[in-house]
Amino acid sequence: MIFTRHISLNNDYVEKMKPFVEKNEGSFSAAIRELIDHAGKYNSARNSTAIDSTLFKWMLNEIDGKLVPDTVLDEIIDTRLINSMGELEEYFNKKFGELGWDINVALKYDNNLSPSEVLIEISGNPQKIKFIACMLSQFLVKKSPEHTPLKVISVINFDRSIKVELARSNKEEAIDSVIKFFGGLDEVIKTVKTRPDFWKSIINRHLLSNYNMVTIHKNYFEEVLADKVPAGETTIENLVRKPIEEIPLKDMLSLIKDVYETSRIADRVEIDRDNLILFHNYRNKEAIDKLKKILVTLLETNGHLYDAKSTANMIVLTHRPEIGIKVNEIVNNLKTSNSRVDQELIVFMAFLKGLKDIPDIPLSLVSLGRRIGKSLMEEYETENNIKNWDMETFRKAFEIIDLKLHRESEWRIEGKALLYTINKCNIAMQGNTFDSYVCRAARETFKGALNYAFGNRAELEIKKLLTHGDKICEVLIQV
Repeated sequence: MIFTRHISLNNDYVEKMKPFVEKNEGSFSAAIRELIDHAGKYNSARNSTAIDSTLFKWMLNEIDGKLVPDTVLDEIIDTRLINSMGELEEYFNKKFGELGWDINVALKYDNNLSPSEVLIEISGNPQKIKFIACMLSQFLVKKSPEHTPLKVISVINFDRSIKVELARSNKEEAIDSVIKFFGGLDEVIKTVKTRPDFWKSIINRHLLSNYNMVTIHKNYFEEVLADKVPAGETTIENLVRKPIEEIPLKDMLSLIKDVYETSRIADRVEIDRDNLILFHNYRNKEAIDKLKKILVTLLETNGHLYDAKSTANMIVLTHRPEIGIKVNEIVNNLKTSNSRVDQELIVFMAFLKGLKDIPDIPLSLVSLGRRIGKSLMEEYETENNIKNWDMETFRKAFEIIDLKLHRESEWRIEGKALLYTINKCNIAMQGNTFDSYVCRAARETFKGALNYAFGNRAELEIKKLLTHGDKICEVLIQV
């Protein structure tokens, strides 16, 4: 039965009805029927969820940064919709329209069946559209074909709209992109839930100490306990999943800032071009000096030489690329059999003397010496086809190096160890003048070579040093 009624509508309501009138080809009665049907579904959806709007807003806030579980995603969205972008767009608009969310989803793509590029545009309530963008991006990434997966390239948020750009990539990068843009807290929350007592205890300790707790890798801590200067940073290598030597300097500085701030080793780390400024609240000078050495050694392992100076509450690390260039010149000279390496080394040490006005210059000499020692061993290893280093091959290598440097030395076996004695050093002794800077660099060269050949397996005991007033230098080596 059809009833005829007269109704009055002002212009505001007529304007709101226009989209429905146009959809129904100008029929006001059809438009009103659709509006009534839509309102009925909306009220039904509201009654079925029975969630207060304030509670619902809180729930949306709480899941921000979390991904929708795959099982839930599969229940909400039919997997077959990945085969049609048009149907996927229609489904989302209908699904959330029925829930009364008042949002609009638009998909732009280069191919409906197998797109290589997709642009998602969603408008509406900021909390709701971010959740929908997350869910739709997850679906497109995880359900796209294995050989042509889609990756989230960018996410742009506006006041009441959001744009997500996707393009083809590989599966690993695709999954990582969803986590990066939408699941920042997902892994954290999952990890905390697996061991809640442990993480609650850790958090309480940080809170009680006002974040004065320090968190470092166990291997790193073990080297510090053994009074060694850690040569690398396990945490950094784990983050980038590659050796420190392969990390670009710009990335390395950013990683140091991230690791040292979050581990609370430093209060704050600032990056100034290639230089680092580390702010701390340590008061023990020996502790500060050791931290300087650790940082210099870490950057040296990365292949870059730095000077370090400290004030009351900060350590400044200055990049010295010219030192690395000079080291390379010296090493290149070693490749020529008739080169006068000793003269090159003396010239270089004279160059270093110009740096004496910089505080803590010995740290530069440490880095310099180790770099030369490592380079010497690498070159000798290549020229002589050395596969594995032992004490005999190391002794032979340094006999040749000492001969080239016009340094008089001898080796003696003492039990299971080797005693290395330098009777005369034409590098440190220039005529009757003893140069402590050159001597320090030469000693560190030997340590760098020893570390390259044997790593932490070699133990070095200093017996005599010219800097201690002895007439010779003598060390005992045991592997």
